[in-house]
Amino acid sequence: MLQKTTAIIIMVLALTVSCQTKESKKESTIKAETSKMETTNKQGELEALLSKKAAASAAKSSEEKKKAYAKGIEDVKNSGVLESALKVGDKAPNFTLNNATNTPVSLYDELKNGPVILTWYRGGWCPYCNITLHALQDNLPEFTKAGATLMALTPELPDKSLSTSEKNELEFTVLSDINNKVGKEYGVVYQLNSTIASMYEKGFGLSTYNGNSSSELPLAATYVIDKNGIIQYAFLDEDYKKRAEPSEIITALHQLK
Repeated sequence: MLQKTTAIIIMVLALTVSCQTKESKKESTIKAETSKMETTNKQGELEALLSKKAAASAAKSSEEKKKAYAKGIEDVKNSGVLESALKVGDKAPNFTLNNATNTPVSLYDELKNGPVILTWYRGGWCPYCNITLHALQDNLPEFTKAGATLMALTPELPDKSLSTSEKNELEFTVLSDINNKVGKEYGVVYQLNSTIASMYEKGFGLSTYNGNSSSELPLAATYVIDKNGIIQYAFLDEDYKKRAEPSEIITALHQLK
């Protein structure tokens, strides 16, 4: 009788331990899946700011205006600019442009000091550009720590780019790419469709910012170029509301040999 009772007790204990083990594994699996979902769904800091701005702008815009902007983005996608733009592995063409104080700056001279982050912004009139410029300024110490120089190109005239630099309190180099000369060498320039061009001209006078009536703008492209002049990271998107995340740029810099 005693042996039978002991056997029953042992069996109950074994079942209890087995159930606890299975429950523990189940909880671990749930936690792992939850953690994976949180990682997947987590937005970058800049992306979150840009998304918030986009939502606020959409809430104030008419359906007609939203459709026009959506069509404008679709036209950029279909223009072939994403295919023509330089990609990872391409050699970055050298250039010399004047900064906001009219001092010439050469890409290859800067590469002698280390890698270069090359980014384009459309103009100080673009709220998404200003948000991005602020984010880049906030991350400038990390870029510098990685040995990189940050240079921003814009089709704005020098006096306009100086105003943008001062307004955003930028401590990195801003270069005026008049008539998008360098942007075209990198293949990142496209022409606005007539509807958007007209909206921009009536809204804030795009031609007065750029000094021409070409209705051409660069993608909000970003490259990380190594000391040998080779592009090691490229961000290209037809949607002007999407930009390279600073954390991705930092990761790309850390991966340089």
